[in-house]
Amino acid sequence: MGSGKSTLGRKIARKLNYDFLDTDSAIEEKEGLTIAAIFEQFGEVHFRKLETNILLSLKGKEKIVIATGGGMPCFNGNMNLLNELGRTFYLKRSVNELVHRLVNAKRVRPLIAGKSPAELAAFIEQNLEKRNLFYEQAKYILERDQQTPEFIETVLKY
Repeated sequence: MGSGKSTLGRKIARKLNYDFLDTDSAIEEKEGLTIAAIFEQFGEVHFRKLETNILLSLKGKEKIVIATGGGMPCFNGNMNLLNELGRTFYLKRSVNELVHRLVNAKRVRPLIAGKSPAELAAFIEQNLEKRNLFYEQAKYILERDQQTPEFIETVLKY
């Protein structure tokens, strides 16, 4: 959450002339509700099923860059599905950078709404501890200085 998946994904898709799909935006469009409203009305379990359904609908698609929600890889075998769909990248960022980015984000994120910066840092640390097991199954783990469209394009050539 907050690592820049959507922003970087759009740039890469444009550079490669690929389609781009932000799974959170696709879910909001399909359901006619915001992610926050889906969480509030139906709960996280329902939302995670919607994420899996989006991935399943992408099987066989080519020339597409997908930006997932931060929790997507951690549920319902989604990391395996993502790896089956193509090359996966984990945009690794420090807790401090994620806190800064999320505190200043334009979009409200239901899992962190109302948290102070200190609470947010604790939340991120806790989640990274749980989620890194899944994130590190990505085919490529990119440190901050590698998170550019140019670097990723170079990786994709090989």
